[in-house]
Amino acid sequence: MKASNNGVSYGDDYSRYLQDKMRQLEEANNLLKERQEKIEREGRYYEGMRIRYEREIKKLRLEIEKLRVPPLIIGTIVEVIDDKQMLVKSSTGPRFVVNYAKFIDSKEAVPGAQVGMNQQSLAVVSVLPTQKDPSVYGMEVIESPGVNYEMIGGLDEQIEEIREVVELPLTAPERFERVGVEPPKGVLLTGLPGTGKTLLAKAVANRTSATFIRVVGSELVQKYIGEGARIVRDLFALAKEKAPSLLFIDELDAVAARRVEDGTSGEREVQRTMMQLLAEIDGFNPRGDVKIIGATNRPDILDPALLRPGRFDRIIDIPMPDMEARKEIFKIHTAKMKLRKGVNLDNLASLTENASGADIKAISTEAGMLAVKENKKTIEMKDFQKAIEKVIGDRQRSYLNAKETGVMFA
Repeated sequence: MKASNNGVSYGDDYSRYLQDKMRQLEEANNLLKERQEKIEREGRYYEGMRIRYEREIKKLRLEIEKLRVPPLIIGTIVEVIDDKQMLVKSSTGPRFVVNYAKFIDSKEAVPGAQVGMNQQSLAVVSVLPTQKDPSVYGMEVIESPGVNYEMIGGLDEQIEEIREVVELPLTAPERFERVGVEPPKGVLLTGLPGTGKTLLAKAVANRTSATFIRVVGSELVQKYIGEGARIVRDLFALAKEKAPSLLFIDELDAVAARRVEDGTSGEREVQRTMMQLLAEIDGFNPRGDVKIIGATNRPDILDPALLRPGRFDRIIDIPMPDMEARKEIFKIHTAKMKLRKGVNLDNLASLTENASGADIKAISTEAGMLAVKENKKTIEMKDFQKAIEKVIGDRQRSYLNAKETGVMFA
């Protein structure tokens, strides 16, 4: 029922009043809900902060407790007597029969392992990790080298030999077990610089799933007495740990030169390092599935003890490329180049007599650089001729000048 006064309806005003009141109440209710949700969010946030701070406090307390623990004495396990006691030699010299904690893994507590002992009771409380030089770990090649046999020209016979000695024992050991033959331990690559020794080692590493460890002979020569021998031990320990592995020692003559009676203290230290190398290659301890590749361009100065069977069982000589080999190497290095029709690989091979594989690669790169310099779309024969004169001619002139002045370099 609507009341009216001079044609004005009060019912409509009351209805709008109720609608406005309802809208205000809904807004207040929504505001309360938002505040409640905000309080809940803040509560969860503060609860998370409280838990985080409690964890940090607990962690800091543990660190403080560790700092309060007295330092441990380093010892070496001599013998494990039973499940409670072991014979340990301390770092100060004396030997002790001590107890050891039950939580120590019996597989780790072996003779020769380093342990930490309590200062007061001398009880063994932890087994320390094996000491290894960080530089030795840096010698491991993580990624497989991007070189395959198809990228090596003119060395089919040498590739077959190295596959027999290195690749097959790692990829198909059952063939040797079937006939009862022990595979060779190592192979020595010899040849003039630039003939492809390192390239062969990279190709073998690419074809096998073994860990590839590369070291240059000069890296094994250290300043202080015993350091070189220690690095050799750590290097072979790493190779055995990562087995199956392939250990490539480049420039072997830097550490394995023939021993002489009279020499300086530095030469004697190099000889100590070499003797450790000989012991590791053919020692009492089995090396496991570890293959060794050595490379040198001076086999005439190597010590005879290194060349005997049992250490490097096979010596592969990498010759300078002949006419056909040079043509094949040119074909490999110019496969992705845009050559003009007049470029004849037979002529290039005949023009590069006594050139190594590295020389041919340098000639191909130099010819491409000349074409780029002159903004050509293709590489011409004259670019190769200029590159041959630049690469081989400069080397020959340097050799003649050194010969005239009496200053010759090995």
